Amino acid sequence: MAKCEMCGKSPQFGHNVSHSNRKTNRQFRPNIQRVKIVENGQLVSKYLCTRCIRKLSKDEKVR
Repeated sequence: MAKCEMCGKSPQFGHNVSHSNRKTNRQFRPNIQRVKIVENGQLVSKYLCTRCIRKLSKDEKVR
């Protein structure tokens, strides 16, 4: 399963609830993307969620 390498966000589980109140399992998947970031002066490829990408882009560390 995909996991953010910065914050550790991973899929969560819950239920789909129909009109008749039947509950079936479902997954809430985070939006994980592969990005290249500058880390200690070097370009490194990591899997990050979009929230972390947004956080890093404000610091201009994403390429």
